[in-house]
Amino acid sequence: GAIRGLNVTIPFKEQALACADRCSDLAKLAGAANLLIFEPDATITADNTDGPGLIGAIAVQAPGFDLAGSPVVILGAGGAARGAAAALALAGAPRVSIVNRTFARAEAIARSIGGVVDAASEDELDALLSQAGLVINATSLGLGGGPGPAARLELTPANAVVVDMVYKPLHTEFLRRAEAAGRRTVDGLEMLLRQAVPSFEAFFGVAPPTEVDVRALALAQLGEADR
Repeated sequence: GAIRGLNVTIPFKEQALACADRCSDLAKLAGAANLLIFEPDATITADNTDGPGLIGAIAVQAPGFDLAGSPVVILGAGGAARGAAAALALAGAPRVSIVNRTFARAEAIARSIGGVVDAASEDELDALLSQAGLVINATSLGLGGGPGPAARLELTPANAVVVDMVYKPLHTEFLRRAEAAGRRTVDGLEMLLRQAVPSFEAFFGVAPPTEVDVRALALAQLGEADR
């Protein structure tokens, strides 16, 4: 049969949007897409499910988190950061600060999304962390078991939530540091599974089966133990 669509991962999310004939409002605002749907008329529709997946993962692993009262710090300025920033801004975050080694890339995201999204230099990171209710690693640092971003997570308020979009390994160095500081954490696998739900629905025309423990299956495939 024909290919119905595909998911796009780093570092091709911005290019994926450019391939599409049309896109969702969220993908347009983010300037990036992680879902491409091949329509019967041979056109391509782009969507971004990263942000909704992130918000869904937080609801599961950090229940009761108050986004409306939580300034956000996003580390990284690629397609994943774009999707997260756009969705969090729309969901009511009071401020979303993009911090990236190359400031111009962070500035480009802030300029394209606008509103509560701003760009910050690495020199400003400590001050931002001291007020952050949500910190997100949207870089690939930590993938494969290496060190995550060098953010001083212990500076965050005691009720802050720390998210790592990296899911291999599940227990990243970034999350281990957050847990050592006593912060609640959200892992990248939960976000991956949550963002995949609308993709499944787009590909197959039905919601994924609820009786299947997809997280357990994914952990087995990754060779990981749950947290």
